Amino acid sequence: MTLLGFDYGARRIGVAVGQTVTHTASPLASIRVLDREPDWTVLARLVREHDPSVFVVGLPVTADGTNHPLRKPVLSFSKQLQVRYRLPVYLIDERLSSHEASSRVRGGDDLDATAAQVILETWLNENRAQRRG
Repeated sequence: MTLLGFDYGARRIGVAVGQTVTHTASPLASIRVLDREPDWTVLARLVREHDPSVFVVGLPVTADGTNHPLRKPVLSFSKQLQVRYRLPVYLIDERLSSHEASSRVRGGDDLDATAAQVILETWLNENRAQRRG
């Protein structure tokens, strides 16, 4: 099964693609956010190209567990994904994804897309462990 993962930000949304067969994910692109709306045209193209079965969206949580300022926009984005594409959307704690992504990024790599890759890898690893247990 193919998945698209998202790292939602106020200015850009990182996107990654992954596979449940190989349990791997790769950075894909960043989508601009203008006036609190993602570029749905670019997103639609990525969905057509990769034909995902599932979306995974990183849900920001503060270190002390309180609501992050981006929580509402992320939940709104997740709902819009579900309505537009009629696919399951899974939310996952993205607490350390940006930190991990910044340690992986080299040269011209896309930090936002790499953060989406980390989010997707986390989801894939957690779900692989659940299937075994």
